[in-house]
Amino acid sequence: MAEEKNAQNETVVLPEIKPGMTIRVYQKIKELNLKGEEKERVQYFEGMVIAKKHGKEKGGTITVRKVSDGVGVEKIFPLNLPTITKIEIKRQARVRRAKLSFLKTGTFKKRLKEVKKKVSK
Repeated sequence: MAEEKNAQNETVVLPEIKPGMTIRVYQKIKELNLKGEEKERVQYFEGMVIAKKHGKEKGGTITVRKVSDGVGVEKIFPLNLPTITKIEIKRQARVRRAKLSFLKTGTFKKRLKEVKKKVSK
């Protein structure tokens, strides 16, 4: 498990993230309203992890991709970003590659199979 320090000196524990996982990344966004007041809200980005680079290092990143209204959208999240509040894992697909860049092209027609979670008794 990777740990990171937030600006408020609280520790956020991130789950083990692998390519093929569908995750939801919650991020704090600061906005200015019409009166000029600064408001903070939490926005999430849900998609599949297509790349993980540099592991648990300081500069480690994950690339998350989703298709929104027929347009592919990719976002690169540094794992040590202080605005990330939490990461939820939705499902895990079985993949045989470390980088899933073949999902970017429209030539891949198959669906990735979901990995069943083992129930421990």
